Amino acid sequence: MIDEQQAVAAFAALGQEHRLRIVRALVTAGPDGLSAGALAGEVGVSGTNLSFHVKELTHSGLIQSRREGRSIIYSAAYPALSGLIEFLMRDCCQGRPEVCSPAVEALAACLCLPGDTAHA
Repeated sequence: MIDEQQAVAAFAALGQEHRLRIVRALVTAGPDGLSAGALAGEVGVSGTNLSFHVKELTHSGLIQSRREGRSIIYSAAYPALSGLIEFLMRDCCQGRPEVCSPAVEALAACLCLPGDTAHA
């Protein structure tokens, strides 16, 4: 479970437009992630700028990297992103489920079940 200090670090990392775009691109890419070159192109930054931004996002725990041959592949750290959402929504509703239902419905719409091709 994410604590307040981790949430602050994550939100600080996301508080820059290129970093937010990087995370969104990696979430869209799914668990396979994107190579550094493809990610830089997707976000519209140079390789040098990408390195700077992914360092901050990696440090905050929101993305991860792995080496495949000569390429570095970046992917979203889904447990950390889920933890951040849980941190925000933990005390939601206070007995009024209609307050949280739009967020819950939005999250439910993106869930892919095995064999579900509607979201592929």
